[in-house]
Amino acid sequence: MAAAAQLTILAPKPRAALQTFKASASPPPAAAGNFKKQIMSVAAGLLAASAVAAAAPLEADATRMQYYATVSDPPCELNFVRSGLGYCDLIVGSGEPVPFAQLINVHYTARFADGIVFDSTYKRGRSLTMRLGMGKVIKGLDQGILGGGGVPPMQVGGKRKLQIPPNLAYGPEPAGCFSGDCNIPGNATLVYDIKFVEVYSGNRK
Repeated sequence: MAAAAQLTILAPKPRAALQTFKASASPPPAAAGNFKKQIMSVAAGLLAASAVAAAAPLEADATRMQYYATVSDPPCELNFVRSGLGYCDLIVGSGEPVPFAQLINVHYTARFADGIVFDSTYKRGRSLTMRLGMGKVIKGLDQGILGGGGVPPMQVGGKRKLQIPPNLAYGPEPAGCFSGDCNIPGNATLVYDIKFVEVYSGNRK
């Protein structure tokens, strides 16, 4: 993820740098003009500083987004089905259920069984579009989100925790490998916190 852009706060010139004027009943016209210019310069500096400071919450939002990716959803009692998949609903959605073979948008944080995060849509700042029921994702996500085999389908707005055993994840082989380094070791049990955001609006029949 690209580093957040650094913000430079513009401040007015130090007080010591301002030109000193003596009080006079009738200051010369030139002095009065210079004084007005100094006042306008300071005001412009304060305005610029205020405008830049107003943008700070954007950086704060990004920080919170990354922080969310490191904090697990509240624990819940997992229900285990015959396949070995464990699931529990933190929030049962009130929208439509997951459609078979259509694109949906989800947010997720993925961890190993020891709690270490290895992937997160929150950290990337955008949801993931996926198609379920077509073998496009690991079996544990297909069953855990779409439902089946004793697992109810998720509904829009729902949040679910999944514990995915190796046989429903990547099996005995390492995964996510690049230049010899693998993100996911073989026989890894994975834990996903899933939020079903919406059915993708670009679906075509």
